[in-house]
Formats: sequence, C-alpha cells, structure tokens
Amino acid sequence: MIASVSGTVAALTATGVVVRVGGVGLALQTTPGTRALLRVGEDAELWTSLVVREDSLTLYGFGSDEERDLFELLQTSSGVGPRLAQAVLTVHQPDAVVRALQTEDLTALCLVPGIGRKGAQRMVLELKDKVGPAGSSAPAALSGWRDSLSGALVGLGWSQSDADTTVVRLAADHPRATDADVPALLREALALLARAR
Repeated sequence: MIASVSGTVAALTATGVVVRVGGVGLALQTTPGTRALLRVGEDAELWTSLVVREDSLTLYGFGSDEERDLFELLQTSSGVGPRLAQAVLTVHQPDAVVRALQTEDLTALCLVPGIGRKGAQRMVLELKDKVGPAGSSAPAALSGWRDSLSGALVGLGWSQSDADTTVVRLAADHPRATDADVPALLREALALLARAR
C-alpha cells in the first residue's frame, strides 16, 4: 500500500494534483481544500489511499493522516464509496464530520451532495461507535493504538468481544493515549480483564 507521497508538485488539475516522485508523475485525487494549499514547483507531502477497482487504480491524496483515515473509515459505511467519502471531506473539515457523527447531526451530513436523510441515518448508525466520545476531535477508530491493543489481547487468548469492550473503556479513561502507551495500556487491560473474571 502507498501510505504517502512526497515530491514536487508538477501540475494542478481540475480534480487533483500530479506529484513528481523520482522522475515519475503520480496523479492524486484531492479535495479542493487540499489542492488550494499546493503550488506548482513546490515540494509537497500528501497522505494517500489507494483504491483498487477491476478497471482502475486511483490514488487519493490528503493533507493529513487523520483526514486520510477518516476517508477510509467513511467507506466502511454501506453505500459510501471513495467519491462520496471525498465529497464529505470536500464539504466538511474532518473534525466537523466526526462531530456530526457523534451528535447525530443529520442536517450537516445531508449538506453533502449524494447523501439523503436515510443515507445520513445509516452513516450515523454504522459509524458513530467508531469515532471518539462527544467532545473528542479525532475519530477513535483512527487511533492505531486501539487496534494494536485489541490485537494483543486477542493474541493472548481473550475473545474479540472482551478485547473490544476493554479497549473502549481504556479509550475513555485515556483520551490522549498514543501508540507509545500500548505496553502500559496492555498491563492495565489485563488487570481489568482479570478482575472481571
């Protein structure tokens, strides 16, 4: 997977940007907001998501890894493909998308072309629990330490359900946790699980 692209902006197009990397020009689809930050001839680093289809390979570029991860998370909702996910991020900043999902703000989600009330309700239903608690500015599912911790617990013999429940509890107790905290969080998780038995 291509996680990021760093190089010189060779061209700005109607739908994205061409970044020259090692003599190769890579075409990336971007939101207008990301495109507006780029200048031809200047260096740029974009976080990327590669969408593979039977007849195409499309690289999407983002100004931050949080935005890229939210783009990928949105596509886990039924009926949301890359174009619609990109449309969401064109209309709203990532923190606004997270807030809309947390607070079930269907009106905000319906501002995105292609999303009706039923589609917005489905997105909230399917994604609300995958983003952080109300007041958090970052999607919980996007924090890698949660996946690492859950995987470690399952690897130690706990059920996926027990692991997920424990991770959710620890996420609430440690809202600023990072990957570096995983060893300490694993010890705390094991203690919690042992007490629950």
